[in-house]
Amino acid sequence: MAHAAATALLVCTGDKVVLPGASDPQPATLAIDTTTGIIIDVQHARSGRSAFPDIPDDQFIDAGDRLILPGLVDAHVHLNEPGRTDWEGFLTGTRAAASGGVTAVVDMPLNSIPPTTTVPNLEAKRAAARGQCYTDVAFWGGVIPGNQSHLKALVDAGVKGFKCFLIESGVEEFPCVQEPDLKVAMAEMQDLPTTLLFHAELDQLPSDQEEHSRSADPTDYQTFLDSRPQRLEADAISLITSLQEQYPSLKCHIVHLSAASALPLIRAAKSKKLPLTVETCFHYLCLSSQDIPKGHPEFKCCPPIREGVNRDALWEALIGGDIDCVVSDHSPCVAELKNLVDGDIMSAWGGISTLGLGLSLLWTEGLKRGVTICQIVDWMGVKTAAHANLASTKGQLRVGFDGDFSIWNPDTSFKVTKEGLNFKNKLSPYEGLVLQGRVEKTYLRGHLVYDAVQGFEGIQPSGKLL
Repeated sequence: MAHAAATALLVCTGDKVVLPGASDPQPATLAIDTTTGIIIDVQHARSGRSAFPDIPDDQFIDAGDRLILPGLVDAHVHLNEPGRTDWEGFLTGTRAAASGGVTAVVDMPLNSIPPTTTVPNLEAKRAAARGQCYTDVAFWGGVIPGNQSHLKALVDAGVKGFKCFLIESGVEEFPCVQEPDLKVAMAEMQDLPTTLLFHAELDQLPSDQEEHSRSADPTDYQTFLDSRPQRLEADAISLITSLQEQYPSLKCHIVHLSAASALPLIRAAKSKKLPLTVETCFHYLCLSSQDIPKGHPEFKCCPPIREGVNRDALWEALIGGDIDCVVSDHSPCVAELKNLVDGDIMSAWGGISTLGLGLSLLWTEGLKRGVTICQIVDWMGVKTAAHANLASTKGQLRVGFDGDFSIWNPDTSFKVTKEGLNFKNKLSPYEGLVLQGRVEKTYLRGHLVYDAVQGFEGIQPSGKLL
């Protein structure tokens, strides 16, 4: 075992450690230099306390029968600060992420004011975040009509890629793009080391279908589901993949896929070796539209939660590799925008709050489908880190990587309650569910950032802006 100065060494050992490429957890010992925050050694064996006589007791962690997981990466969150900090902020959002074993989040460019569409706007967001973050935070930029001259400068300033909408975003400061806008932006981006992310819904519904949605019961979830059929996603992905053939060097990514009917288009693009990746979300894998009661807008998100058979098809595609990764799309708002009193789903804000629950949600549902924790770590850590251009430092327990990990008990069950949620607006469609698997402690670069017993008491934010 390599040694740093004893006072700068954190050692974590256990019988069940999720290591890169392994199909099952295995005995291992990690050594982290807490001065640099880097993993300096990984031994494929469990170590006893006597092997490290020079380090203090609180710097030797024996996980026992708990699992040691690499820090997870949530590559799709809306932290909304500045501008809509009453919806969510860096402090509360990253605390919630840390409570679920996530040690890096990538913030979306919209819902904050200003949106991340220019370098000065990015700097405003970074200024708001400094000193508040319990996890590391990276940033996506945005593509909107007319901002193509800002894209290279944003890449140089460190954004991990760019998101655009093919349908109205819901906030006026982040308008959607049309095909001509995309061609200009893609031509600008094709030689840059970046990725273009698409909210893949294209609204080409006939007017009579739109009129039906307006006249139907707005408290019935089926009304909302009918207003955003799977065709919107399939049409958008058809456009995206045809454009990608014109700009084949540009990496493209489909955010929050919900429509299983679009999977053949995705498989066809991948078979042509187009650099296309796809994510889905916890809510599409764990919820079903048939179970959503009338008058409950907390289930509204865009694109919608769909039927159980669609959920099963998404799981098959995830396990089979057609879908690359799983993210939260944590998209909160203040409670009054959810129309909880009158139950009007159609005019409610569309977004689901999930930070802190994702690992437990995926484990609970995955157990029914024979999924292993190593697969989940791959979908929530390895693949999300690669997608966000963080694969050299995040998502795996390797020498030279950041010393990010969690101690996780797969056998603990807990009921989701408002009091147990750590994000700002404590509204979630998961409230009342009993979930399996719970994070007991989370470490960022070898430093404790969450303890299930003490919460965040006495723990200062130590996250970096990536």
